Amino acid sequence: MSAAKGGVDEVHILWCSEGLSCDGDTVSITAATQPSIEDVLLGAIPGLPKVHLHNKVLSPTMGGAEYLEPYFKAARGELGPYVFVMEGSIPNENINGDGYWTSMGNDPGTGEPITVNQWIDRLAPGAWAVVAIGTCATYGGIHGMAGNPTGAMGLADYLGWNFRSAGGLPIVNVPGCPVQPDNFMETLTWLLYQAAGLSPMIPLDEQLRPTWLFGKTVHEGCDRAGYYEQGDFAHDYNSPKCLVRIGCWGPVVNCNVPKRGWMNGIGGCPNVGGICIGCTMPGFPDKFMPFMDEPPGGSVSSAMSKAYGGLIRRLRAITNHTVAKEPKWRHNRNELTTGYAPRYPNQ
Repeated sequence: MSAAKGGVDEVHILWCSEGLSCDGDTVSITAATQPSIEDVLLGAIPGLPKVHLHNKVLSPTMGGAEYLEPYFKAARGELGPYVFVMEGSIPNENINGDGYWTSMGNDPGTGEPITVNQWIDRLAPGAWAVVAIGTCATYGGIHGMAGNPTGAMGLADYLGWNFRSAGGLPIVNVPGCPVQPDNFMETLTWLLYQAAGLSPMIPLDEQLRPTWLFGKTVHEGCDRAGYYEQGDFAHDYNSPKCLVRIGCWGPVVNCNVPKRGWMNGIGGCPNVGGICIGCTMPGFPDKFMPFMDEPPGGSVSSAMSKAYGGLIRRLRAITNHTVAKEPKWRHNRNELTTGYAPRYPNQ
């Protein structure tokens, strides 16, 4: 199927996972189903351009010369439209001393390692779109914690929050530690449709996250939220009730995992008894530590909820008791007590 007028028919995805990373986001994407990475690559999604994915996991030599060639071609301006995907946080190579923090491949001329920062400098300006996958790449994540020696940061911190790609797009951040697989694939699919001229500009919030995925809090989509409203809190991880008192940050964290689940609609932190530790937020992890302690303000808000919710819960129990009984006119006696009034005398 050809792309719409003004769109492209073929797109390369240059996926660099050599930032400070555990490759968890690459692994996570293998669980995507809406759509799956296989469906995108095999052309099973109507209207998408033909997609060529360059990720070291697909390389027979795990990052050898054949894997790097598209990256070199893109840096020379010889590759067709491409989306640059960055996985892992970006170190500050200005403070690396005599070495380097992380690299990908060697320079053919000098034989010296090419740092990830150099790859970003070469590839990001020419990319049709630039996507940061996972919290490390979006905001620095675990490697950007206080006390780290690398000066790690997110891609927008490195390139600038006002960066625009060759396609006129801001950096697109899809956070998560690791990223929720369908969140990323849905975002990538939007961008591919946009490249084909079949969708409008992708909507992003101030943190450059897709608004339809991160516009609500964990709490708003959580099956346990009703317990919070009734002031009914869990005291251990074995409870189905609200987890705020044992460390859940759900009421203030933007994430859709309780609604979407993790794999094929199943799982997700609060859904399986895990607290939300805020991994999709720019302040993660420092502003959410220590984990498993009650969040700041949690005592006050939960105490107020408990007082209000306790009263509401009792009133609802009374109503529940009332509506759990059938009306009195449903019986098998020799009289009609429904209140029916015949319109005509002989009825």
